[in-house]
Amino acid sequence: MKAVRFHAYGSPDVLRHEDVDKPVPAAGQVLLRVAATSFNPVDATIRAGAMQGPIPVALPHTPGIDVAGTVEALGEGVDNLAAGDQVIGFLPMTGAGAAAEYVLAPAGILAPAPTSIPLADAAALPLTGLTAWQALFDHAGLTAGQRVLINGAGGAVGDYAVQLAKHAGAHVIATAGPHSGERARAAGADEVLGHGVPELSAVVDAVLNLAPVEPIELAALTSVVRDGGVVVNTTVWMPAPYDKQRGVRGIDLFVNSDAAQLARLVALVDSGELRVTVTRRVPLADLPALHAEAARSPISGKAVVLPSPATV
Repeated sequence: MKAVRFHAYGSPDVLRHEDVDKPVPAAGQVLLRVAATSFNPVDATIRAGAMQGPIPVALPHTPGIDVAGTVEALGEGVDNLAAGDQVIGFLPMTGAGAAAEYVLAPAGILAPAPTSIPLADAAALPLTGLTAWQALFDHAGLTAGQRVLINGAGGAVGDYAVQLAKHAGAHVIATAGPHSGERARAAGADEVLGHGVPELSAVVDAVLNLAPVEPIELAALTSVVRDGGVVVNTTVWMPAPYDKQRGVRGIDLFVNSDAAQLARLVALVDSGELRVTVTRRVPLADLPALHAEAARSPISGKAVVLPSPATV
């Protein structure tokens, strides 16, 4: 089968589109025929070698944390899935990824794929959707009637975060650049402001920071949070700010794979209450070029990566 792998850490030039052996599922695993994976910035960070401490991978390594695919074979003890099932999942970050024609996945991390969108497009949901869900509900505890500021709402996580917060009944304030502001409005933001620490008419219950801002700007976000509120930060190379005197908590988010939460996201997609937006569909062989493009400037929107027709 074909896969994209890197045999050493480094620039996008280390990525190779090559022939590899088709994997065989062990106990508790599922072999998936990949419909698509997606590009996430963390893929590039792992490839560059900047995450060897928290995310150690064995070389050669296949990137691609998200997967949408069809069950091809079952390992011993897997009884909740059947060959032909269409599923999605957030793969273990230290294992082989889905930038390949086939990939192994732990059965317990998979959820049924949405039926209302193409299977390949569903690869745009797991990592970014779970990040938004866990930030808003597991960590910020967002409830109806609260006010939330989503800083850096123009990206893929921000798009889901705005939609989910609005669906939960919150008043959503988004900061976004001039090219992504309309996307934030379309996602349901009540207010869309420019980048930087905003001047708000009233404090918010929670801030979700998705933007790689300067440390001084990140720290200043506590000023717009009410006493006892929370700042949830996804840019974990900078610690989340807090204000102990006012009881403002700072939480660094490390997203977890969670099949039950992913199934809830899928249900929202199929009910029409959550939109999955794919801006680009890239052949697997072009994944190195996509990494090179991302190294020059951030990728706009969400790109899914499609393998060539599966071969043995």
